[in-house]
Amino acid sequence: MSGAVLHERRDAMELVAAEVERARAGAGRLVLLRGASGTGRTAVLEAVTDHASTQGMRVLRTRCSPDRSTAPLDTVLQLFASVAEFEMAAEEDPPGAPYDRSRSARLWHLLRSSGGRTPLLVAVDDVHFADDASRRWLVEAARRIDRLPILLVVTERSQYDIDSPSTGLAHTLSPSLVHTHTLAPLSANAAAELARSFHGSAPPEWVDDCVRAGGGSPLLLHALLDDLRATSPDSVPAAPVPDTCAALYSGSYLAAVSWWLESAGPATAEVARALAAVDGSGLDGLDDGHRDGCAELLAEMAGADPSRVSGWLTVTTRLGLLRTGPNGQPGYAHPLLRDAVLSGWSAARRKAAHRSAAEAMLRRGDRAEAVARQLLRTGPVGERWATEVLLDAAALMVRSGHSEDALAFLRRALDEPMPAARRAAVLTELGSLEYATVRSTAGIPRLAEAMRLPSPPQGRVRTAVALSTALARQGDTRTAVDVLRDLDEQLSDHPDLVRTVQTASALLSDNDPGVRQEVYRWLRETAEQSPRQVGTAGQALLVRYESTAGLTSAESAMRRIHALLAQQGDPLAEAFLLGTAAAVAQWADQLDEAERLVERGLAGQRTSLLHPMHLALLNVRADIAAARGAYGELLAHPEEWQTARARQLPANAHAHALIALVETGRTEEATRLADSFDLHNPLDSWELNRFLYARGVLLAASGDPAGALDDFLECGRRQSARDVASPVVTPWRTASAECLLELGRPQEAVDLAQEELRLAMVWNTPRLVGRALRVLGTATGGRRGLDLAGRAVQILRDAAVDTELIPALIAQGRRLTAAEERAHARDALREAAERAERSGAVRMRDVAEEALREGGARRTARAHTGAGALTGSERRIASLAAEGRTNTEIAALLHLARRTVETHLTSTYRKLGIRSRAELTTALKGHPTEP
Repeated sequence: MSGAVLHERRDAMELVAAEVERARAGAGRLVLLRGASGTGRTAVLEAVTDHASTQGMRVLRTRCSPDRSTAPLDTVLQLFASVAEFEMAAEEDPPGAPYDRSRSARLWHLLRSSGGRTPLLVAVDDVHFADDASRRWLVEAARRIDRLPILLVVTERSQYDIDSPSTGLAHTLSPSLVHTHTLAPLSANAAAELARSFHGSAPPEWVDDCVRAGGGSPLLLHALLDDLRATSPDSVPAAPVPDTCAALYSGSYLAAVSWWLESAGPATAEVARALAAVDGSGLDGLDDGHRDGCAELLAEMAGADPSRVSGWLTVTTRLGLLRTGPNGQPGYAHPLLRDAVLSGWSAARRKAAHRSAAEAMLRRGDRAEAVARQLLRTGPVGERWATEVLLDAAALMVRSGHSEDALAFLRRALDEPMPAARRAAVLTELGSLEYATVRSTAGIPRLAEAMRLPSPPQGRVRTAVALSTALARQGDTRTAVDVLRDLDEQLSDHPDLVRTVQTASALLSDNDPGVRQEVYRWLRETAEQSPRQVGTAGQALLVRYESTAGLTSAESAMRRIHALLAQQGDPLAEAFLLGTAAAVAQWADQLDEAERLVERGLAGQRTSLLHPMHLALLNVRADIAAARGAYGELLAHPEEWQTARARQLPANAHAHALIALVETGRTEEATRLADSFDLHNPLDSWELNRFLYARGVLLAASGDPAGALDDFLECGRRQSARDVASPVVTPWRTASAECLLELGRPQEAVDLAQEELRLAMVWNTPRLVGRALRVLGTATGGRRGLDLAGRAVQILRDAAVDTELIPALIAQGRRLTAAEERAHARDALREAAERAERSGAVRMRDVAEEALREGGARRTARAHTGAGALTGSERRIASLAAEGRTNTEIAALLHLARRTVETHLTSTYRKLGIRSRAELTTALKGHPTEP
């Protein structure tokens, strides 16, 4: 080890070499080498004695030990006993003899006489362990050797410990009589050089790990390298530095760390192990600062003085054994060092430490999640406070989106005793989270267990709704509805809860056509006899049913929805009412109102609980974005739509993402997404119908009208089986008609387009009517076709429905081209291209430009960016944002939903080529807000 240490101990060696020369000239002195444990004091002393011997000095040396610190003058006697000619003198003063001044004087005269003949080096290692009499003797000797050829070199441990330090050897000596030198920890460069000496081509990451695990201590670093050498005999680092001592072969590193702790004393070792126990398990949750908060916690755990603990943390960090983490809290420099420190405690002792930490943090008022992280590492506490802390922490993690932490806290909470009703609630939340975040089947056993426990009616309904939602999403809709029906008798005294259960049954039945027909038949018959019996949410579901069945208009449906929203509803049924109302409003093209209803519904949802309306609200949000042509928003979170696995049913998010990819020109990605699902013999669901339609859009855009037609017709067949006739959900008829035209079957195309127009007129919104007119005009052709296309453009332009106006303009342009009205055709097609460019609809832009080229027009410019490309709404919102208004304030001023503001700003940033609000003022300069 000495070679590894001495290359950075030149100052110490030069100091001693100079003192050797002074001593040989007859001017002795005490040289005190101080340093923390493991900094190489002993190695330097050995080098000193070797140097003195080569210079002709005689050497007396001894090493003190705590086991021999009680016998008076034991250390001094050991010095003399190490040299043969002194043995007789030492026999006159056997170890253990009582101390007296004459005895001390005889030993001094023995030393002086020896030094008078030959220059003498007296070397004492670890003098802090020497007995008191020997320490006094050494101090007296230091006072007398300044005119003798005697050099006294002593090493002393000077590390900051939790226990108050003992008096240093030289504290009473004049500075002229003693030369003190403190050995510093290894520098990072020196430690890296030592690590690289293990193998010159070691990767930098491996070297850095060694440096951190060595903690600035030559002892620890050398021990680690010895262990790694034993593990890799060829001195080639075959694997990263391990995190646990169990992976090290010979155990030199663990022994070195144990020695370091033992030499520091029991109080310091207790604090060091307490820090190892809590390191990385929630210290970032301490509420009162960084190091001070940690010091107080460790002091409480170990029963130590907080000020001493704070000082120990500071010094140990400077030595390199600890490092300050990103959270401002101290922790061990490497996991291997932490593991070695902690190895002195049994598993039971570690659990006790974590419980002690949890109790201390609770008393201090630290955050619940920090206390809960300690409880994760304890056994059952058996006290109410532990349960409350774990559940509070789980709730906080759910709200902040940290589902994995929430799961851990909820699972741990089940280890604590709690009433059956409370356990059922915890199991319901845990099962819901496991279903949503772990895997689709994981939470069902938890929910089933919760159903078997007694609980209040409301809790029982929540559990049943969660279990039914999970079962329905697994394709077992019949069982899901049966679970809810089984509650009827148990809820006979709670009509409001019965209505909630019935509403949930109706909503979940959407996943099975047969069950859906049964449930809605009962719902319609009951509502005719007693509307109150089905409640406001049930009546809203009937409005939704009639809307999709083509039995009512948008105006009538919204009038009824508004009346239901104005009524006093059941709290548990409110989510069903809001979600259903939002869906109808979106179909009615009341997008801002639909968005407000979605946000209101989501705000009232317990996101940690499985609820059919939570996903329904998210689906409506996606439907709104699709209706606006906000393709970037639909693709903004790839984790929501890039999760397809073989034989997994596609969801609504996949369908919207598929269409958004097609419309933005990312056809290859769309194809990969479509191919990631195996739709052979799939379970039936309305989301599958939506995906079939989306896949049809992809196939049509890819030049496969026959394949697209198959998907569109299958979508229509499945929707018809559900009594879904209206095109408010998916306009499969017009999509099929366009494919039929491509395949040379115009009459079939006309028939389907006419049928869709009839149904669109029933619902009577510009979006549906304009689309149906556009396709019917294309299928009809001639002057009538041109008139129909013109009507479609006018209706859609007046309603500002850009997603449908762009293809309507293209259809009109083509009809005008066919009628030899090329100038008007170019106007329509260029407008379509410009609108498509601004909205990011790459496919539609390309179609419009292709139609322009077919009509003999020049290629249009695509640079529809900059402030001039902003729509009026975008410019107004951007100007307000540039003034410093928040999104919430802008939404209130313009009577818009907050999400609408966010969507417009996202589009604005893209068109202006900027990334933040701070750049808006410059980007908008010279482009005033429209009135």
